[in-house]
Amino acid sequence: MPPFNTSHPSPVTFLLMGIPGLEHLHVWIGIPFCSMYVVAVVGNVSILAVVKAERSLHEPMFFFLCMLSITDLVLSTSTLPRMLCLFWLGVHDIAFDVCLAQMFFIHSFTAMESGFFLAMAFDRYVAICHPLHHTTILTHARITIMSIIVVIRGVAFFSPHPILLKQLPYCRSRIIAHTYCEFMAVVKLACMDIGATKSYSLSMASIIGSCDAILIAVSYAFILRSVFRLPSREASFKALGTCGSHVCVILVFYSTAGFSIFTHRFGKNVPAHVHIFIANMYLLVPPFLNPIVYGVRTKKIREHVIRTLMVKVA
Repeated sequence: MPPFNTSHPSPVTFLLMGIPGLEHLHVWIGIPFCSMYVVAVVGNVSILAVVKAERSLHEPMFFFLCMLSITDLVLSTSTLPRMLCLFWLGVHDIAFDVCLAQMFFIHSFTAMESGFFLAMAFDRYVAICHPLHHTTILTHARITIMSIIVVIRGVAFFSPHPILLKQLPYCRSRIIAHTYCEFMAVVKLACMDIGATKSYSLSMASIIGSCDAILIAVSYAFILRSVFRLPSREASFKALGTCGSHVCVILVFYSTAGFSIFTHRFGKNVPAHVHIFIANMYLLVPPFLNPIVYGVRTKKIREHVIRTLMVKVA
């Protein structure tokens, strides 16, 4: 094995360690991770197929849901298969360019996930607070523009990450103490001052995440105010149940992502295995929960799936 402390402008490979301190549990940790991935793939693909087949679902909410499903599929597929190879097959090495590509997909599509959560919150705000103007406010053209802005934002702000890392010299260990190629885990291996680079990454993630989270909170505050004003008690409880499940998924995403970001900046005393385990959660749990919360709990999608299954059985 070649020595790890020589200087390489662009190392050929990195070695992923996994979850430090929990190496003996990798095989068992891989089982729930794999289960969540299977549910995420089957659920999100089903949502895309149902919305495409059912013309009555061609509405703003379901268009945004499809974009969220595509984002979830890319986000989970860019991490889980490689992670399971590490957990179950002991494949630690990852090519440098593959590592940079994985990093780009993880960070840019995480930003897109946040953007589509915001778009869906805005759609729910308009639908509940201004129902008579829903179709005139959220036209197909505006939905397309919003989606393009979310995608461009994710790509533009996080494209510099792999480009910056490609230029850095590496003279430290090529062992990444993580389950995937996270930017902060890789940049620490460079043998030069990376303070400005780390600040850029943390600042972008913090600004995008906090702005989206604040706007989502404001949207749901207006939604709740309108829900409590509904004359029907049954309609209020139904709307609260729907909004509550949506808020739970959003809280899981932002709490785990926020924990990871602030641990890099302030959490020097947080154990590495705790930090890395939670850093996996915001990549695994939302793609797993989104099809359940936005798909199974959505009446139109649920009815279409049941009709399809009944026809196939008959």
